[in-house]
Amino acid sequence: MKLHCIATLLGVFSLVSLAQAAEPRPNIVFFLVDDMGWQDTSLPFHTEATALNGKYRTPNMEKLAQEGTKFTQAYACAICSPTRVSWMTGQNAARHRVTCWTLRKDVSPSRNHPKLKEPDWNLNGLSPVAGIEKTVQATTAPMLLQKAGYHTIHVGKAHFGAVGTPGEDPQNVGFDVNIAGHAAGGPGSYWGKKNFSAKWRNGSPIWDVPGLDKYHGQDIFLTEALTLEANQAIDHAVATDKPFFLYMSHYAVHAPWEKDDRFYERYNDAGLPGNGQTLASMLEGMDKSLGDIQANLKRHGIEDNTIIVFMSDNGAPKNVPRNVPLRGHKITPYEGGTRVPMIVKWPGTTQPGTTSDGYVIIEDMFPTLLEMAGIADQPSSDGVSIVPQLQDPQVTHRDRPLFWHYPNNYDQPAYSSIRLGDWKLIYHHASQTSELFNLQEDLSEKTNLAQTHADKAKELAATLSKYLRSVEAQMPILKSTGQAVPWPDQVNDDA
Repeated sequence: MKLHCIATLLGVFSLVSLAQAAEPRPNIVFFLVDDMGWQDTSLPFHTEATALNGKYRTPNMEKLAQEGTKFTQAYACAICSPTRVSWMTGQNAARHRVTCWTLRKDVSPSRNHPKLKEPDWNLNGLSPVAGIEKTVQATTAPMLLQKAGYHTIHVGKAHFGAVGTPGEDPQNVGFDVNIAGHAAGGPGSYWGKKNFSAKWRNGSPIWDVPGLDKYHGQDIFLTEALTLEANQAIDHAVATDKPFFLYMSHYAVHAPWEKDDRFYERYNDAGLPGNGQTLASMLEGMDKSLGDIQANLKRHGIEDNTIIVFMSDNGAPKNVPRNVPLRGHKITPYEGGTRVPMIVKWPGTTQPGTTSDGYVIIEDMFPTLLEMAGIADQPSSDGVSIVPQLQDPQVTHRDRPLFWHYPNNYDQPAYSSIRLGDWKLIYHHASQTSELFNLQEDLSEKTNLAQTHADKAKELAATLSKYLRSVEAQMPILKSTGQAVPWPDQVNDDA
């Protein structure tokens, strides 16, 4: 009798194991927008709607948030290539040293600074192999997904490695398919009638978007062409009966400022100055792409087994309407440079219509995407999986420090910064002075509390310095002495 019961139980466990093994792994869509600010959407990410929320139209973002979890305190690097290398490798920019944007081999885009010389940073970007000068060599998340049996698809902007290095081709860093990705971080043009080329404005062909020849001469916007290609790639992936990872990496809404004629006229009376009306049309085109991809998932009957992660790679650039109440813009150390919109829909895991105020930073995407795919054996990383936050939006990770490091001088002077809880410290390399803000009370970073809360400033400077030392972060060189800029805790900041 006992043997019979044991045999019966074993049979039940076997059936459960078979059922679990047969359960399909989720498809994953990582939808990354370029240069989209925290409030560049009709979906509020602040505690209340802002003026910009009332001017833009992004209904598919709103729908995605209704179906998943909206993150109000998600962060990226303040500039594009560092963000992309961070999610791919799980490394903070201070560690991987791709701290500014990449393009031409062995050439930095930085300008001359009167006081500082930038360090010998990894200006050639990410490399899948060792031995390529001025690169970070790493095993990427797409490589690990590929190894685990995922069909990996890259669509749009790559910007991982410089021209003439292995990292310029997404197929070298873990993607089975590459559509339109190369070394450049922006398109020559968004217009098919201009062949997506910069030649019509006497620009360098280095910016020309590759692989979309069939759309040349057509009246089609780049965002739409990429979406059509992405949906065709999904169709193919579904036919292979393998789980897929789609990295939908739009060039939009990065410069050049070229209107999307499908939506531009809607914003005639929106009162958006400068490039604002053009930006609004590009944002709505991006949002349509999100909706079109979701519609295709539904058509295939796989929407309930597909995770969608929506995010931007940095804040809005300086020549579009500012993301008030945030201070600053792309590349700056302030919230307007690093805080980004983020939404995650994971059917069966995220609770529809929820909001998380927990911290997320771009290197968290590495362990998160791997855990979503069921990959337990992961390399160590600087990131933290946000799966617990997806399961319970009350999880915050507020006790963990977040770090940024920019020792360069492209458009903005060099800095390092830290956020811990409500407090944020920015260390300016040229002046060797710090700013301290309480973001809970002063989200706009108007009042520098470094003097009135000197103990807190000292505490954060010590934590930031300890981290920078631990990853052997590169500091700029003082031209006056030839020595590296001192760590934040080595400075008696009386500013």
